[in-house]
Amino acid sequence: MDRLEDIADQLHQAFQAQTDARDKALSQARILTRHCANAIRAVHRDEFDLAKDHLHEAAVIAKSLHTNLDEYPDLYHAGYTQDALKEYAEASIVYALVNDKDLPSPRDLGLENATYLNGLAESVGEFRRRCLDILRQGYSQEAEKLLRHMDDIYAVLITMDYPNAITGGIRRQTDIARSITERTRGDITLSLRQEHLEKSMSQLEQRLRPK
Repeated sequence: MDRLEDIADQLHQAFQAQTDARDKALSQARILTRHCANAIRAVHRDEFDLAKDHLHEAAVIAKSLHTNLDEYPDLYHAGYTQDALKEYAEASIVYALVNDKDLPSPRDLGLENATYLNGLAESVGEFRRRCLDILRQGYSQEAEKLLRHMDDIYAVLITMDYPNAITGGIRRQTDIARSITERTRGDITLSLRQEHLEKSMSQLEQRLRPK
């Protein structure tokens, strides 16, 4: 029975260590998600220095998660951890492309390929949001640039024809990205036509005005 008690003590210690690691990971995941949300919000407000600061804090936490969970791969690959890291990928991608910077790779961000890919897919929704903010002020070339990014991302997503267990369910995200991109294309087209109509009417008014 002494042997059994020794084994029980070892199990208690192992489970306690894993529980402590899980609790810390949950806390870090929540903080990471908050920094990423704040970074994206700052991008939409054109507060790029603030967005960069939040992304820096997010990068530190993402690296810490990887290090702290090195002995617990099951916790690192748990849904709450990977969801937070997916938000990190999304925020980093949105910040980079809006600012005409190089697109960060999975290796640059220290992320799993599937996690990065799903973050890339979800960035399409943030580009639509920014497009709509721009279009409220009238058509602009920036909206066209963002639409091109959306098209490029979708073109990549549809090539990822692998099992969902490998890609983290990217097929559903691909369908959503396609729908978002097409709706945005329609919004931009309508805005451009409206601008052309207003310009034509203004020119006609100028010609008809008594001299």
